[in-house]
Amino acid sequence: MNTIITIGRQYGSGGKEIGTKLAQYYNIPFYDKELLKVAAKESGICEEMFENFDEKPTTSFLYSLVMDPYALGYNATSFDMPLNQKVFLASFDAIKKVADEGPCIIVGRCADYALKDYDNKLNVFVHAPMSFKKSRIQEQYEIPEAKVKDVAIKTDKQRASYYNYYTSKKWGDLKSYDLCIDSSILGIDGTIELIKQAVALKEK
Repeated sequence: MNTIITIGRQYGSGGKEIGTKLAQYYNIPFYDKELLKVAAKESGICEEMFENFDEKPTTSFLYSLVMDPYALGYNATSFDMPLNQKVFLASFDAIKKVADEGPCIIVGRCADYALKDYDNKLNVFVHAPMSFKKSRIQEQYEIPEAKVKDVAIKTDKQRASYYNYYTSKKWGDLKSYDLCIDSSILGIDGTIELIKQAVALKEK
C-alpha cells in the first residue's frame, strides 16, 4: 500500500467514517482534525487559529487584523498577508509533510489540491442524497430533525466556499476528483470496498 487517499465529502455522507475504516484496514495514519495539530506544531501558529479557519470561508479583514499579532507575534511577516492565508499555507505545508512520511488518509482541507503534484494519490469525493444524510446526522451529531437540513446545507456551503477560494477547482465537481461515490448506493461498507478496489487497481 503506497497510496495517499484524500477524501472530500458532503456533511453526513460518511466520509470521515469511510476514511477511518480505510486507515484501520491499511494500518496507515488518518488525518481529519488531527491535521490541525500538525499544522500548529510545524508553523508555531496557535491551534485555536486553525480551528477558527478550518474549512470555513475567509473571515473579515478586521478579524484577521485584530487576531494576527496575537497569533504570530510582531515579526516581519505578520502583516504581509491576511491571517487566513497564512493559516491555509501552514495547513498546506502540513498536508505535504504527512504525505511525505508515507501513505495516509486525509479528509477535507483541500488535500487533493495540496498534493496535486503527487502521483501516488487517489482523490475521492463522497456524497449522498439528503434523505440518507439526515438519519446519519441526527444519529451521530444529535441535531434535532427540524434543523438537520439547514445545518447540512450550511456546512457544505462553508466547505465549498473554502475549497473554491483556495483552489483552482470547484468543490464537488466531477472534474476535481478521481472517484466520486454516492455512499447511499453501496452503503458505507460497500463504498469502502469500492475504494479498496480502486486502490488495488491503481497500484497495479
